[in-house]
Amino acid sequence: MKDYIRICDVEKYYGNGANVTKAVDRVSFTVEKGEFVGVMGASGSGKTTLLNMLSTIDSVTAGHIYYGDTDITELKEDQLADFRKENLGFVFQDYNLLDTLTIEENIMLAMTLQQKGRREIQEECENMLNLLGIADVRGQFPYQVSGGQKQRCACARALINHPRLLLADEPTGALDSRSSQTLLETFTKMNRALSATIFMVTHDAFSASYCSRILFLKDGRIFHELVRGEQDRRGFLNQILDVLSLTGGEVSDAR
Repeated sequence: MKDYIRICDVEKYYGNGANVTKAVDRVSFTVEKGEFVGVMGASGSGKTTLLNMLSTIDSVTAGHIYYGDTDITELKEDQLADFRKENLGFVFQDYNLLDTLTIEENIMLAMTLQQKGRREIQEECENMLNLLGIADVRGQFPYQVSGGQKQRCACARALINHPRLLLADEPTGALDSRSSQTLLETFTKMNRALSATIFMVTHDAFSASYCSRILFLKDGRIFHELVRGEQDRRGFLNQILDVLSLTGGEVSDAR
């Protein structure tokens, strides 16, 4: 498969003079279309900083990030805003839904902002509601549904415009184990049914075991990589736990 996203010698420093902290240190990797990539590491390893640079929320100190032929490190602020709107979808730990809109309206809002036609919006929304199993709560407000249903709504909203990349920062962090499993199965379904390209930061080995590839960060650098290949999720989980035991990353229970 052709490289879809390229991260080339990216660095991120904070502070100045003698108080410089290297959050990300000369990181390079590629993401292919349709991949489900996870990033793991101990607190302070640079994983959230890396996601923030991929999402254009934070800028690089040095290096380049290419989405196809577009180098986002060269874009101006107004160009970055347009790029985010047209190419990226976000799933956050705290959902970021509007309580004054129904579940269905929250999902439709993303397409409305893109000025899509009413019929197209309704058809796409219907597909997402059914795909993610939340059609039965479409008329309810976020405060009336479970955390897992809120997060699936957030996924639907993030994917309805078919973004080039879906970025997820600890998406299961506020969910119980059953809702977490449902959400991760939803990610897998989106990845396979929609060929969605997903980049997920997580500290949780169980969550990471749903990915097709995992990058492990330590002190701002990629020091190890795992590819799931054809093995089952349980075998992949055991590999992840073995790596985490060497890195100081958090080792979660195998649910």
